[in-house]
Amino acid sequence: MAETAAGAVSAWLAVRDEVSGVLSVVSSEQMSGAAALFTDRGRRWFCFGQGRSGLVAQMAAMRLMHIGLDAHAVGEPTAPSIAEGDALLVISGSGETPVTLHLAQLAVGFGARLLAVTTRADSTLTRLADAIIEVPTAATRQFGGSLFEQSALLLLDAVILDVTARDPEAHAAMHARHTNLQ
Repeated sequence: MAETAAGAVSAWLAVRDEVSGVLSVVSSEQMSGAAALFTDRGRRWFCFGQGRSGLVAQMAAMRLMHIGLDAHAVGEPTAPSIAEGDALLVISGSGETPVTLHLAQLAVGFGARLLAVTTRADSTLTRLADAIIEVPTAATRQFGGSLFEQSALLLLDAVILDVTARDPEAHAAMHARHTNLQ
């Protein structure tokens, strides 16, 4: 039993240290550039990713709604069409996933802005983007893209925190928009 507990603590410390390591090296300029895209309160936001990145994109859409932006998860039945002046937040570890690139190219073609969250600043996705957040997750003990998705979620929450930092009513407004059908 003690051996199992020691292994769990070791794994928890590994995850903590990996996430902390990634967050500590993300570019503050990139974070500021991402936050700047959210200053246009009239811009509609569409959020997309595939697999677990898609779940992070849905959480980002929800948080953007909480702060009062018109936000949608791509693929949801109530998502409207994207148009000029809107923006697409794309979360893709590789920045090369064909479906993701197709949607990003469509959005840019319609005149939307593009924010890419990815591990690769040299990807096809980042070449399309107006702003990027590079999430350097090369070395990890975790399965698949877990470290990327964990870090992407925390970084996007940090962007939201930055966007709302100068608004003393932000938390009250967020609370008022939080679901009450639960």
